Amino acid sequence: MKQTYIGPEGVLEKRRKYFYPCTSHFYRNPPQLVKGEMQYLYGHDGTCYTDFFAGVSVVAGGHCNPEITRRTAEQLQTLQHTCTIYLTQPNVDLAERLAGVLPGRLARTFFVNSGSEANEGALLLARLHTGRKGFIALEQGLHGRTYLTMSVTGLAMWRTDPQLDHPQAQAVEDVSFIPRPFERGMSREAAARRSIDALKAVLAEKGGDIAAMIAEPIQGNGGMIVPPDWYFPEVKALLEQYGVLLIADEIQTGFGRTGRMFAMDRWGVTPDIVTMAKALGSGVPVAAFASTDEIAASFTRPSASTFGGNPVSSAAALAVLDYIETHRLPERAERLGRQLLDGLRELAGRFPRLVSDVRGAGLMVGAELCADDPGRGAQLVDEVLEEMKDRGYLIGKNGVDRNVLAFQPPLVITEEDIAEMLAALGQALHAAGEAKGEKGHGVRP
Repeated sequence: MKQTYIGPEGVLEKRRKYFYPCTSHFYRNPPQLVKGEMQYLYGHDGTCYTDFFAGVSVVAGGHCNPEITRRTAEQLQTLQHTCTIYLTQPNVDLAERLAGVLPGRLARTFFVNSGSEANEGALLLARLHTGRKGFIALEQGLHGRTYLTMSVTGLAMWRTDPQLDHPQAQAVEDVSFIPRPFERGMSREAAARRSIDALKAVLAEKGGDIAAMIAEPIQGNGGMIVPPDWYFPEVKALLEQYGVLLIADEIQTGFGRTGRMFAMDRWGVTPDIVTMAKALGSGVPVAAFASTDEIAASFTRPSASTFGGNPVSSAAALAVLDYIETHRLPERAERLGRQLLDGLRELAGRFPRLVSDVRGAGLMVGAELCADDPGRGAQLVDEVLEEMKDRGYLIGKNGVDRNVLAFQPPLVITEEDIAEMLAALGQALHAAGEAKGEKGHGVRP
């Protein structure tokens, strides 16, 4: 029987009628996506798109990867759900497997469904272990949609509850924000040093009351912010002086995305707690927070996640880890990431008035547009996204001002895909420059 689709307008009409108004979408003329195959997505009209966003770093193994999907479907047809009050094998096998890839002595895992839940659980664990309440977080970080994870989120657009900024609410949650290791107009070294100085000041003032510092190794929604190599090793050493735990939010960066299994591995840092989600399930909801035997031993009060670690999600995650190892996806991300970074920097040289900065690690890369005029940059990002969609490429956007093009493709992307995307992006930037009177290789008087 031939599949029929209601089309983009039909989908939009139902969204307007049945979704909350907070739900947005990309594009003036969005496609209806109906099928995925590895790095490709297909619209209802048969149009093929090369995906350079991967559902915000989720489908690292590719859309509907047959090696992963087959094992997921087999489990779905065998045993779908029981909850952890019963004994099943997939979740304990997954916990054992994670202990083999997590850094240092992190060997205990608590399974949940989403990144928000993972971070919420990690923050709770830190309080239980230390007996302290306060937290330190980086400005412009994003850690989730629950109330506590929004409290440690510094990115204004995702602090959804306006009550969070009320002084009483800030006092209740006791979160100290420090500058992130990035600032327009400052060198990376100077911005990172400013962040360290602020951390020292907070620790000196109330280090004995702080349970943990939570941080994304690379800020994704904050604009693809990569700190200097020395930054997190110094952060960890400072925190240890005060008995403050380090929670690494690896929800976007984990499982090969940055060229390492976990981004903190790039700097030889072993966090006290790691949170993970997204790529672990490659499209199936699975998340977790992991820690050491000593820290996990503090979590003794009854707790559970109804769907966390269910057999289907666990089977999918095991298949993902097998695929990552067999196909050496971290090494692949490192190699292809260099191609992507070099290509974007070449475009920045051709369009200096449009592309202000290119930064990232592995296949987690951002190109900031018009940093000196972020509002104009955000408008240009939307124009480029629309143009690239029409050319057959789906890319993302992020940044504090939403003026950063985000490239987070499935890790199965190829050299040819990247080369062809860069050629199309050059044409899109040229078209945007023509419209603005800023052609490539030229600097407007």
